Order: sequence, then C-alpha cells, then structure tokens
Amino acid sequence: MRRVLFLLLLGVLPAQSGQEPARPANAGISGRWVVNTDFYGSTIYFRMELKQQGEKLSGNFDGDKLEGTLKGNSIYLLAKDEQGGTDEGKGTLEGATITGTIVFSHADDAAHPQTHKFTAELVPARRAGTPQRHEFVPATFYRQFSAANKPVLTVAPGDSVHTTTVDAGGMDEKGVARVLGGNPETGPFYVETAAPGDTLVVHLTRLRLNRDWAESDDFVVGRALDSDFAVKMKDAGKTVRWHLDAEHGVATPEKPAEHLTKYSVPLRPMLGCVAVVPNVAQAPPGTGDSGRYGGNMDFNEIVEGATVYLPVSVPGALLYVGDGHALQGDGELNGNALETSMDVEFTVDVIPGKRIMGPRVESPTHIMAMGLSGSLDDAFRSATANMAEWLADEYKLTPSEVAQVLGTSAEYKVSEVADRNAGMVLKINKERLKSLASAAN
Repeated sequence: MRRVLFLLLLGVLPAQSGQEPARPANAGISGRWVVNTDFYGSTIYFRMELKQQGEKLSGNFDGDKLEGTLKGNSIYLLAKDEQGGTDEGKGTLEGATITGTIVFSHADDAAHPQTHKFTAELVPARRAGTPQRHEFVPATFYRQFSAANKPVLTVAPGDSVHTTTVDAGGMDEKGVARVLGGNPETGPFYVETAAPGDTLVVHLTRLRLNRDWAESDDFVVGRALDSDFAVKMKDAGKTVRWHLDAEHGVATPEKPAEHLTKYSVPLRPMLGCVAVVPNVAQAPPGTGDSGRYGGNMDFNEIVEGATVYLPVSVPGALLYVGDGHALQGDGELNGNALETSMDVEFTVDVIPGKRIMGPRVESPTHIMAMGLSGSLDDAFRSATANMAEWLADEYKLTPSEVAQVLGTSAEYKVSEVADRNAGMVLKINKERLKSLASAAN
C-alpha cells in the first residue's frame, strides 16, 4: 500500500545542505522531491512530484494522485491509495527544510491509524557546464553495498571517474592485501540528482588490467554437478595462478597441468560487481550478493564499452564497482574466474523518473535484461519479465507484440551460478529492433 508514501508527501520543502539561504515561505516548491520517513527508527525514501499554483498543490507520489495547500510556512496534503486508504499530512517550513507528520489509515483497519515523522528535500537541477573528469585513488574498500558507508566522491551526471579496484581477495595491483576478501568494492560514489524512482546509467569507458597475474580454482560449483561428476571433483578446490600477457592478449596457467601446457585463453577484462544501494529498509547486502540493485552479477559482458542500467532506491544512488576478472566463462563455474585488480574509468548519467525492474546492460550490438534469483528457473522468468518491460516501455509494444519479438529474437545466457543467486540474461540484437524504434516514434 502506498499510504506510507504519503507520509512523505507532507514534507514538501527543500533542504540544500546549508548551501543556500533559507527560502521564503512563499517560495515556489514545484519540482521533484525526495522524502524520507522515520519508520520505527528506519529511514525509508520515497519520490514525489509537486506542482504549485498559488496556494494549491497537486502532483503524484509514486504514481498516486495527491492534492494539498501551501499557506505561509504550513503545508497540508491529502492522498488516497487505490484500496481506499487515506493519508493526511501536515508540515512546516523551517529555513530550507520541511518537517512534519502524517497520519495514514488503512482501508481494512481504519480504527488504527499510524503516525510517522518525515523530512523532504527538493532534487537539485542538473549541474550546468562542462562535465568533469575525476581521478580517485581509493584508500578504503567496502564489503557491503550499504548506505551507511560515507560517499568517497560526489559526481554530477555526465562526469567521469578514473579509479582502481582490488581483486576479490582484497589485493591491489602490487599484490598487497588491502582489505579482507569477499569482493571488496571501490566507492560509494554519490551521483547528484539521482533520486528514488530514477535509473542510474554507468558507461564503462575503460577496463584495463593493471598487473600480470590472476587467480582461479580447479573447482566446479555445486549447481553444475551431478552425483557422478561430484565424486570425481571431491579433491578439487586448489588455487590456480594465471599469467596475464596484456601485450599478446592471452592468459595461461603459470604451472600448467600435464594436458594444459599449451592451453591459453584470450583476455576479456570485466567487472563482476556494479551496484547501487538497495532500499535502506532492508539490511545492506554483502558484496558477494546480487539483486535488483545489481551487485555481484558476474556477467561476462560487463566489459569496456558496455553500459549498465540500475534502479535508484536512495538519494545519490551510491554506486559501487569491483570484482575485476581478466576473463570469465559463462556462469563463473569455478567460483573464482581469473580474479585480478583493475584500472577502471566510467561515466555516469541519470534518467529522471525512469523506473526499471532490474539490472540491464547494453553493448554496441545488444540490449540485455538480467534476472537474478535463487534458482535458474526463477532467474529465467525474471530476465524475461525484465526484457518484456523494456520492450513495452521503449518500443511501445503490446503483450502480443512482445511475445512475437521474444519468440523470434531472444538469446539466453547463464551469467552466474556460483553465488546465492543464479543469473540469467535475455539478449536481443539491436538489428532486430531498428524497425521497432522507427515505428514507436
């Protein structure tokens, strides 16, 4: 139910972190807002859009219609959800911040209304001027995708960041252990204007190796084993070190086994982890996990030149990157896939008001929708639903038309089987979509 959202509604005035003088009581408040509410000690963020006409306010909260008034420093809002619940809120402008309370009643339990406190801030306009390129040298690496971690850098849409990551075991480009292993992350990066309900866009403009070795295992993950193969693999699990020859673009085992003395594989650097912070109502996930927020997706097409789309749940998105691989086969069958440190450069952007159901990736040739869930079956369904939503939203296709496109153009890949969540990806070649793009315009 969205009554909760409405608490937020009340908080309709902006706070600009003390950077601007207090706004007069009659200052315009039309625009996009981030509202945070105190739910029994936990902060929950919501998004709201307001339009002011004199003393009257209108708009929507998470898609629900709202109406209200602004008189002097006092704000009043009233909203109803689709089930008949009501939310009535009052707020007060104090300098550049609105604080208040909202009382909301559930249609099926009107006798027990609930009251919560809130604050609200106006989402700033996109910064004008030339985008900046930032050099960031990380000193601390994090092992949770958490909003509690202080942002290491604030960037604007259009800005780029050049930085480095440690490997999954916590070692840097010099082989020095910098942090406990488990996919330690560089970040978080705070992206201005990113608000709940938006989409963060991450263009990976540079992914390069910064050392000449990587580590893997001679292990096969449990999801890939039948009972006979499991018996044969009972003594597996040893670390295998690989030499990375960037000049020739290949990797080879440093101490190859008998039949692998001439075995080599082409390098294709990728990032296993690209993530934003999920809704703070849930406990922060570890950096080995994945979900709607991205995370440890281990998809081997998140390479230089790819673009990753992630749904924003908290102000600033809070972007993390890490878990570099020199190469990974589909599924990360060894559990560790040529783990190495990485030289990374990316550019960020924000699509305001664009909600997506899960991570998406775009390459020069394909659009790719990810599904991440506890089983491959569920991940398969999630990837299909994610792509169906993408086609309906971007190309205005009906369900029947979506089915016809998927039935003729879908390509599926197993992206991840090594961690708690399995991953499936549905790909569609952009050549198949050219005629759809012209028809939608």
